[in-house]
Amino acid sequence: MISVIIPTLNAERMLGPTLTALVPAVVDGVVQEAILVDGGSTDETCVIAEAAGTHLIKAPQGRGTQLDAGAAQARGDWLLFLHADTVLDPGWADEAQSFIERVESGRRKSAAAAFRFALDDDGLMPRLVERMVALRCLLLALPYGDQGLLISRNLYNRLGGFRPLALMEDVDLVRRLRRGELVMLNARAVTSAQRYRREGYLARGLRNLGCILLYYLRVPPRVLARLYG
Repeated sequence: MISVIIPTLNAERMLGPTLTALVPAVVDGVVQEAILVDGGSTDETCVIAEAAGTHLIKAPQGRGTQLDAGAAQARGDWLLFLHADTVLDPGWADEAQSFIERVESGRRKSAAAAFRFALDDDGLMPRLVERMVALRCLLLALPYGDQGLLISRNLYNRLGGFRPLALMEDVDLVRRLRRGELVMLNARAVTSAQRYRREGYLARGLRNLGCILLYYLRVPPRVLARLYG
């Protein structure tokens, strides 16, 4: 049913939990395959992927390019794009399957779905970031790639797929959805807070905000990628 597509680049420290969270859905037949698209890792990422039984392919570095390469290889009618440092909460597959069944039965029109954003850190600042992301999704219908994206192959093809952008490939794709074509699921996508802890929550948050503002001002993605770090 679902092909999970994960782009990687030196993700050995975070990939294990991400793949482990998919196992129950594989057992239940909800996930048909997991495709790992590597952009040239020099650590043990590919070793871990092969040991876990994923379909490992290589693609030029760049998340948009890697994601689209994975979609081209996928066999499922539904695609779930997931970051290598994002762990889906238990029960995510039930929600995903219910959403898919509603779309395929015609009870709701064609749409894509994303998960609620969460960080794997304690304290006030992680919760504040989560609330700000929830507000962004509510007001702008604009989830980022670290919230996952579940989309039918037909809808993905209609949108033209991911473009080979150095950054903001997720925003670029979601913005091509029509009004009402995005659903927020209740299950959480828990993402690593490593960047926030390393740089500081305020500094990282301001950098993220600056990048999205510059993107809307049509600053080239390759420039944004250098600013993002």
